[in-house]
Amino acid sequence: MPSHSLPILKFYIGNTDYDWFSFLSQRQPEDVNFWRPGGNTNFKVLSPGAPFLLKLKSPYNAIAGIGFFAKHTLLPVSFAWDTFQERNGCESFEALLKKISGYRRDWWDQNPQIGCTVLSNPIFFAKKDWIPAPENWANSIVQGKSYITEEPIGLAIWERVQLLLDDYFTMHTGEVKSTQLILDNNSDARYRETVLSKVRVGQGAFRLLLTDAYARRCAISGEKTLPVLEAAHIKPYALSGPHLISNGVLLRSDLHKLFDTGYITITQELKVEVSRRIKEEFQNGKEYYQYHGAVLKQLPNRNMDIPATLFTEWHNSNVFKG
Repeated sequence: MPSHSLPILKFYIGNTDYDWFSFLSQRQPEDVNFWRPGGNTNFKVLSPGAPFLLKLKSPYNAIAGIGFFAKHTLLPVSFAWDTFQERNGCESFEALLKKISGYRRDWWDQNPQIGCTVLSNPIFFAKKDWIPAPENWANSIVQGKSYITEEPIGLAIWERVQLLLDDYFTMHTGEVKSTQLILDNNSDARYRETVLSKVRVGQGAFRLLLTDAYARRCAISGEKTLPVLEAAHIKPYALSGPHLISNGVLLRSDLHKLFDTGYITITQELKVEVSRRIKEEFQNGKEYYQYHGAVLKQLPNRNMDIPATLFTEWHNSNVFKG
């Protein structure tokens, strides 16, 4: 029978390349891209915040780490590199392309779409802490398998992982008291309290969450060319602005620069305001004044993700050059 001292939850064990694991374990990044070479299949197994265990392939056959599911999306490999850089598990873009080419036949496409599963706060266990693969793990499993702690095998695995987590969180991330990942309403509250209270969204996850929340369109111009779209914090992260979608807006790169430097802002009514100082200082600005007073062209579907008044007021008062 499952232990009542542990929450009932669903987690996933993903087959993991040893070179990817070894490269990242030496860097201890804030988030990683657990990429798949195929770009046609969405990963829908987990809710945001759920555990994603890293099982090394043969000959190791052991669970050697854990991350916390933040986001899955399909992206051109160039955008995946631009977002995560070495957090893709490779030292260069060329090395990433070479890795992918080993799995795909359609290499005529020099910028293929790949599957990107973003894991926040990855923890790479020391070899002495590796956990043997589940007894029911079949060699035919290519990508991974989900488990729940209501079942004996899932419970046994999670009990061993749970014993490791507190020590590793303290060692590598310190005592983080708040989370920006949210489990769905069916998840166990005790899990949120014991584990997710120490999990934070990283910069890469923030960018992808924001990119998809805005349907890959610039909020001001409506531009849809992905390489020029950037995730802008309304209140900068360096000034304690959180990696929340409601503290961000997806902008074309030039509009992002103007927003960060105070020549453009967003009002509480979600309208664009353009500073007169663009014309005064640069004797130009016709491209940008066309947006003055306009309502944002693109917004997230969920009300909780729309730019929060708390952050837009801060930007109006502290950054905008009115």
